[in-house]
Amino acid sequence: MSAIVLVDTSILLNVVDVPGRNQQRDAVIDELAARIDDGDHLFIPLAAIIETGNDIARISDGGARRSAAERFAGAVRAALNDEAPWKPLNFPSHEDLSAWLVQFPDSASKKVGMGDLSIQHEWGHLCKKYPMSRVLIWTLDIDLQGYDRAPR
Repeated sequence: MSAIVLVDTSILLNVVDVPGRNQQRDAVIDELAARIDDGDHLFIPLAAIIETGNDIARISDGGARRSAAERFAGAVRAALNDEAPWKPLNFPSHEDLSAWLVQFPDSASKKVGMGDLSIQHEWGHLCKKYPMSRVLIWTLDIDLQGYDRAPR
């Protein structure tokens, strides 16, 4: 049965093949192929797009940075144009962002950044919207790995 899958930054970094952040690329590419074969619905949260772009901008080698940036821009453009195996999530509303900001001080005190907080909220929103579907965050980040809700 297909699942609704939020693609985290750690996965996107491997797919885009960002130097220094792609140590599990082969396993991620294999799992991506399996998810596509299973008919999973893949979504990229805005936070993953921004965080991936930030990580690319910090690559010390200018040529590698440029190459990774071009691959990344192409991957996101393909998602926006419905030419990729995933789609970007809608940008958060003013109300959503305001609610996240209310929770952010408590989140930050637990060392959970705004990006992860927003992805957790997107997961919760999709769980409510699709109660009959499995909804998970596909990540290599241990702090987000527990977000996997079975269909009800």
